[in-house]
Amino acid sequence: MTNPNLLLIVEDDPGLQKQLKWSFDQYETVIAGNRSEAIAALRRHTPRVVTLDLGLPPDPSNASEGLATLKEMLALAPSTKIIVVTGNDDHNNAIQAVAMGAYDFYQKPVDPDVLGLIVQRAFHLNALERDHQKLLSQHLQTPFAGIIATSPQMQAVMRMIEKIAPTQATALLIGESGTGKELLAKAIHSLSARAEQPFVAVNCAAIPETLLESELFGYEKGAFTGAVTQTKGKIEYAQGGTFFLDEIGDLPFALQAKLLRFIQERIIERLGGRKEIPVDVRIICATHRHLPTLIEQGNFRGDLYYRLSEIVVDIPPLRERQGDIITISNALLQRYCRDNNRKEKRFSHDAAHALESYAWPGNIREMENRIKRAVILSDSNMITTTELELDKQTDTSMPLNLKEVREAAETAAIRRAMNYTDNNISEAAKLLGITRPTLYGLFEKYGLQTIARCQPDE
Repeated sequence: MTNPNLLLIVEDDPGLQKQLKWSFDQYETVIAGNRSEAIAALRRHTPRVVTLDLGLPPDPSNASEGLATLKEMLALAPSTKIIVVTGNDDHNNAIQAVAMGAYDFYQKPVDPDVLGLIVQRAFHLNALERDHQKLLSQHLQTPFAGIIATSPQMQAVMRMIEKIAPTQATALLIGESGTGKELLAKAIHSLSARAEQPFVAVNCAAIPETLLESELFGYEKGAFTGAVTQTKGKIEYAQGGTFFLDEIGDLPFALQAKLLRFIQERIIERLGGRKEIPVDVRIICATHRHLPTLIEQGNFRGDLYYRLSEIVVDIPPLRERQGDIITISNALLQRYCRDNNRKEKRFSHDAAHALESYAWPGNIREMENRIKRAVILSDSNMITTTELELDKQTDTSMPLNLKEVREAAETAAIRRAMNYTDNNISEAAKLLGITRPTLYGLFEKYGLQTIARCQPDE
């Protein structure tokens, strides 16, 4: 790792070398006496600051070797601050060096205090520039960090995210589990005017119903047994930023009215309190469930749904993203090789085919799990279908025969409808626009009888 306080001194005079090394004892110094030593030290140590004597051997009385060294150094490390040191009568070469890209120049004889001040300023400026580049890099990478989307389906989702992000509209992200709903919610936040403010996420399905209200809205001291201090809820912690409610379809019905009031009026009341607290947040919700079906069943409020669904983003499952499967799997493979200190690996031909053929019911989350395990268990530089545990999977790639295409499409639609309705056959039939007997017939036609028998009818 580069030492941020390392100073490279390029000077051919042994006496001046010792003087400068002693003068800059607060830095870690490296000495070079000629051009080749200077370039070698630059490559090895990557110093942030260099002092460079223009009068270097083989012709110390001429600045040509020093200027050539400067040019090579700047080509190798353009961000390094190089301070050229020249003789009293060498002003023109000093000006030329600055024009070439040197940070500053200093004329001999050397005053350690004055040169030390120039060196100190150079280190400070270099640190500021690095911090700026780091922040700029983070800003440029943040909006779609972790999202790989090359398919037309996901490119359309990205364009929609870019359009809605600058607005204040409430967004509802709909997609199967593992499709990256939270990553897209973070992208909306990062592309919005609230990007510098908090992003707070709550998974409604991960918190017990008895604790969810206090988790969302907070509570006052004495509101219940154990409430020994006033505590803010997650909504308050998102003040000024974005509040993300994941798996909103699992929000208890009793809490939906309170959430609706907050969305309409942007005020909350802590549990056990009477004070109305205004909160300025943007709301994004997500679910893998089909909310209109939940409304028909009486498990979700229609008025809340219409408040949440100002903008609906439908995220396609991984199996429907043309070309994304192999791109994402290769990116994950390289990541897990790095994270687990494994040599670079690649997929065998059969493994790549299996990845593209598999239906991925768990989407990207399942893919992450399979590839990470394969990287850890693999003894060679090749990941096979055996290590992915996909060798016994059925090939689901698109057939050419039209009858087979129709069968594959109808089977996929049935499975998706069953997923959306939590395997409720009556509701799945409604989604598909067919009767229950017709759906049962399709189960039998496509060999899905086992699924039909295993799932509850109501």
